[in-house]
Amino acid sequence: MNANLKPRVVVSKCLGFDHCRYNGEMIEDPLVRKLGEFVDFLPVCPEMGIGLPVPRDPIRVVLVEGRLRLVQPSTGNEYSDKMESFALEHLSRVGTIDGFVLKSRSPSCGTRDVKIYNETGNVLPATKRQGLFGGAVMGRFPLAPVEDEGRLKNFLIRERFFAQLFTMARFRELSEEPTMARLTTFHARHKLLVWTYSEKVMRELGRIAANQEHRPLDEVFRTYGEKLPTAFANPAKYTAAINVLMHALGYFKEELTAPEKAYFLDTLERYRHGKLPLSVPTGVLRSWVVRFNEPYLKDQYFFEPYPEALADIADSGKGRDK
Repeated sequence: MNANLKPRVVVSKCLGFDHCRYNGEMIEDPLVRKLGEFVDFLPVCPEMGIGLPVPRDPIRVVLVEGRLRLVQPSTGNEYSDKMESFALEHLSRVGTIDGFVLKSRSPSCGTRDVKIYNETGNVLPATKRQGLFGGAVMGRFPLAPVEDEGRLKNFLIRERFFAQLFTMARFRELSEEPTMARLTTFHARHKLLVWTYSEKVMRELGRIAANQEHRPLDEVFRTYGEKLPTAFANPAKYTAAINVLMHALGYFKEELTAPEKAYFLDTLERYRHGKLPLSVPTGVLRSWVVRFNEPYLKDQYFFEPYPEALADIADSGKGRDK
């Protein structure tokens, strides 16, 4: 697979690409800037897309008779239909997308934390908290990795986003020249990674890739591609990571000395109790992969699911989903 493959990511244009916020500002986000070295960004500003100027009076999402509407309080103008039409057109012609990084709290791009107002101007305490463009994205791409720059500051969310983003980009590349042999290789190389997120989905994917029913190639790829992103529905579990590491240890049962095995099991036990980060037992295992040139494990994306440069050294002690 192409080591230089870049995921295609739709990104809010205000996140370092243009001074297009309502007040004419641009937000320089360090993570978005860093990610730009490894992905192909497709910037979009939905509010400019529907013809609003920069600067402009703020707009907000208002719940009116059960429907979310995009309103500009200072003028009373409503832009709901324009935004829905823009979202439909833009998302229809943007092509195959591997993920989205959208602006948090934006009445257009927000996906989970948008302030929703009632008709008297009060913020509603609990309702569907999506902007109109962000909601359209999540409706059209329900299984795609969709995050905002605020949530990506959380390690577990960022780890899962990157893992899914680059996995789906690799599958997209695979799908451009599909063969059963290539799918089998893809599944084998992603098996341990997917296992850390969902053993159930990992086994389902294995059955699809095995294709014992001899289904047509396009059907197998379609089914596999629909199932693959569901593996990342929840953060990786530390218990699953332990199972994966124990499974990998089995590849060295004849090569390792008793003290080496004992040392590894001790680090694993300390990781289980939160005394060590996952990087410690994983690092020990990787050293053995190199030392013994273990062919199956050296190709596993579990050890590097996305470019190592995207990992922050401050992340090394994190990653526990308790």
